[in-house]
Amino acid sequence: MAASRRRRSRRIATVAAAVAAVALTAGLTTGCDAVSKALDCVQTAEAVADSVTDLQQAVENASNDPTQIDEALTSIDQNLDEIGDKTDNADVNKAVDDLSTAVTNVRTAVKNGDETPDLSPVTDAAGELTKVCTP
Repeated sequence: MAASRRRRSRRIATVAAAVAAVALTAGLTTGCDAVSKALDCVQTAEAVADSVTDLQQAVENASNDPTQIDEALTSIDQNLDEIGDKTDNADVNKAVDDLSTAVTNVRTAVKNGDETPDLSPVTDAAGELTKVCTP
């Protein structure tokens, strides 16, 4: 009878160890996935910040090459598409939407002849995106 209890205890211990191993593996996988997504977010937010800097420079140099503004806006849009595809975080998605709206507004202003559009909504939204992407 004591041998039977020992076998049962060993079986329970083995099952418990297996469950713990599966839980640990799942936790690490999920954790790594979250870290990977966060790094993707940070890297893309940095790319957006660089594109915003390019946009600011393009606006300053619009008289030399007006196509630079459109190129910078397109670059921001592409980065926003990339980050939007990689996250399901509500705060990140809101920041992406806000920045996209700001970019659209600048694009519209430029098409309507504004040579020095207000970029503060773009820079503010890019700052918010960087903030929500920072782990």
